Amino acid sequence: MATQEERLIAAIADLIAAPHPHPVRHAAVGAASPIPAHAVMLARHRGAEIRLSLLQRRVGNPFTEGTRELFDLAGQGRIDLFFLGGVQIDGAANINLLGTGDPPGSAARLPGNFGAPFMYFTVPRTILFREEHSPRVLVPKVDYVSAPGVSPRGTFRRGHAQALVTGRCVFTFDPEAARFTLASLHPGETRQSVREATGFEYDEAAELGETRGPSAEDLAALRGPIRAALEDTYPNFCARVFGAKAA
Repeated sequence: MATQEERLIAAIADLIAAPHPHPVRHAAVGAASPIPAHAVMLARHRGAEIRLSLLQRRVGNPFTEGTRELFDLAGQGRIDLFFLGGVQIDGAANINLLGTGDPPGSAARLPGNFGAPFMYFTVPRTILFREEHSPRVLVPKVDYVSAPGVSPRGTFRRGHAQALVTGRCVFTFDPEAARFTLASLHPGETRQSVREATGFEYDEAAELGETRGPSAEDLAALRGPIRAALEDTYPNFCARVFGAKAA
């Protein structure tokens, strides 16, 4: 039986393979993002030819100078997919990484924006990800715009959010309308449960089905070779989700 984390990994892997004007050849994953990293590896296992760059990889890290090289690659258009989240996300795909309250940060303070605005503008495809799905996180309007979901015409921008994946569902994003559409429900969720847990307004797909879970082959790969490849980078995540290693 799949865990919640394995279901989210499979959902993100499906989005990576979904039809899109910009194919994913090189995906980058920032610090503390084990679920997106496993999703890219699962997409590769399924046959996608994707290079994965892990910013916090402990062994064989390609970034000898850290984020500076990551930003250089993104600025040159050499990264196709990145993942972002935030303490708040609103219906226009704006994200808040600074903090909450008025003024921002007075109620809860986070480390700050760092490179999120730059990556949001320079990478063609961004998948927003946040496990918690509540009105506290998915708000009508973020308290502070760390990175805007859309920009005025004439602003240089290579791409926008492709989707938002949460612990309850998958939303797709339309940058022209600056609006999310509920695309699928995770097992146990309903239209009403998602609506009640979401602070922003959104549309619903005409045919709203259940988010596809991982196949038996997916689970075997996640618990076997993919775990082995990422365990040095995410040891606590792998132990919690996949259990103790066999003796």
